[in-house]
Amino acid sequence: MYKKKTLPNLSCGLDLVGEVLYGKWKIRLLWFINEGYQRPSELQRKIPDASRRVLNMQLKELEEHELVSRLIYPVMPPKVEYSITDFGQTLIPVILAIGQWGDKHEEQLRKLILKTNEED
Repeated sequence: MYKKKTLPNLSCGLDLVGEVLYGKWKIRLLWFINEGYQRPSELQRKIPDASRRVLNMQLKELEEHELVSRLIYPVMPPKVEYSITDFGQTLIPVILAIGQWGDKHEEQLRKLILKTNEED
């Protein structure tokens, strides 16, 4: 697995949150796991644009940061389920607020994002 060569800057709360939530799919993974989607295949269906490899990497990082827990059932083939931890649960109101902000400013944000992509 990739290891960062430099230590992260952890001088304030925003740096800490960024370090834990940095990753294109982590916020959505937390949200869907909180909603009850626990199996990797369920999460893959909810986020079809993400590759299985990337989802697994980000799930592993969320587990390392104690935001989700993984339960492996001793059956063949192995069955894996993820659940949100009490610590991860404390992020759900924050994620909800960010989502509501995005919904409130959807038109402006969509316009700005599409404009930026056209310029590239």
